[in-house]
Amino acid sequence: MRAGPLRHRGSLKEQGRSSDGMGGGKPMPWVEVRKVRAEITIPTGRTSPTAQQIKAIVTAEIRVRMSSGFKAGQRLYFTSETYLIEAVLPDNDRTMLRLLCSNVTNP
Repeated sequence: MRAGPLRHRGSLKEQGRSSDGMGGGKPMPWVEVRKVRAEITIPTGRTSPTAQQIKAIVTAEIRVRMSSGFKAGQRLYFTSETYLIEAVLPDNDRTMLRLLCSNVTNP
């Protein structure tokens, strides 16, 4: 039996906000929106000079089933990796989404 391409199980999370009573808000911890099954492909790496230091940046393309709940700024948590969604792109058939992501240090 094969696991198939959507063999990675994880969770989609977004940062909650709480009202301060004056029209503003403050960030809250990341809360789970839903569980996801995904295919993680094309991991690449590059370096970027940041504040006089070399920082490693890992990017990946993550494919998930079409859904309206994905948006830039959310995070995908998997067993060993956390990814920040940079862009959400539907495929031509509108059956799958391509999520262009950058690696985030696990909290």
